[in-house]
Amino acid sequence: MEKENLRLSRLPLVTSGVLETHYYTADNPLGKVSGCFEYRTSGTSSGRRKSIYYTPSDEEEYVRIKLDVYRHILGSGHYRRALADMGTGHAEATAVDVFRQLGMEAESISFKLPIEQHLEKLHRFQPDVLYTMPSILERILLASPDPSAYGIRHVILVGEIAPAGWIARAAEQLNISAASITDTYGSIEIGTMAYFSHEHGRYLLTEGLTAEGIGTEELGEGIEALPDGEQILVLTSTVREAFPAIRYVTYDVVRDLRPIIVNGRKQMSFQSIVKRIGPDLKHGEKISIYDIEDVVYRHLGQVSVRVHMDLQGLKVKVYRSHQAVALEQHDISESVLQAVRAELEERIPEIGAMVRSGIIGRITVEQGDFEDESQRSSVKQKKIYYDKIEGS
Repeated sequence: MEKENLRLSRLPLVTSGVLETHYYTADNPLGKVSGCFEYRTSGTSSGRRKSIYYTPSDEEEYVRIKLDVYRHILGSGHYRRALADMGTGHAEATAVDVFRQLGMEAESISFKLPIEQHLEKLHRFQPDVLYTMPSILERILLASPDPSAYGIRHVILVGEIAPAGWIARAAEQLNISAASITDTYGSIEIGTMAYFSHEHGRYLLTEGLTAEGIGTEELGEGIEALPDGEQILVLTSTVREAFPAIRYVTYDVVRDLRPIIVNGRKQMSFQSIVKRIGPDLKHGEKISIYDIEDVVYRHLGQVSVRVHMDLQGLKVKVYRSHQAVALEQHDISESVLQAVRAELEERIPEIGAMVRSGIIGRITVEQGDFEDESQRSSVKQKKIYYDKIEGS
């Protein structure tokens, strides 16, 4: 593994700039190749969707690897029904087919529909397995009088960061164990790239991938250095044809990237995904949604979190669940909200340093009212929202 990484390090990095120039173009010749599959991203920070291409061989390998991962995740659980409640892109387009190949009855529902239709679908279909994104699962949990009534036995997540504290709270509401919620990590460019192993307490990379961790200085894009133990994940795929997946820079920051022994052989792994960086993310590149949510969920119960940044500072909004409101539980006390604020500044060095240096104002933590209509305007909600920042 070390020799392989040494050989790869002699090759150039495939950065976003390289892809913008040579791949994400209107005249990409792959768009004219007969038999190629085209998938489009749900959108970027620029608001522009990008096309990603798969050859028939790419598509076959994508489905095969995903099937292998899901077989491992679900084991011999004798699951009969699966519901895909997803956004857009490759994962959404192939989800139902993958579950059907696993011998399950499978249906899907669009994330754009009102939350009431999601709840009705769950009640009617009673899926053993729910395949969804953290933001969509949050909408379901916040709006459900009793999430355990859907009969969900296992949740497979994809698409966004899912901190351990958040998973524990979601499992509690669904009345399942935390081990029955499995996070997977993938991208439309590569496919399924890793899954969380509850046995090892870490994310394990999937077949056909070689991983490297690099520092921000290797990108040469003016991004500030990362803390010790954090690296930008760079991947090389041996099974991808219609994408330049050789030293592909994911721009995802992972902690403790290293090989471990799995079933008698070395397998690359990492502890967690903490954030996504890039020159277009402004101060958000220094802030980990993973760490913010982890602090909030340890102080509060069944809530959802949204993080906003404006010229005054960082604002963390927390939303109570339908259950809490229906039971007429008291609003979150100001003392608890202030305790969350204090720990955020103390525990996350990047935030504390930005406050002390005057780059951003003090953190505020406040309770908000959950409105599903605003939540379904974008499939991915676990991110930094920039409110009226100059140049944004």
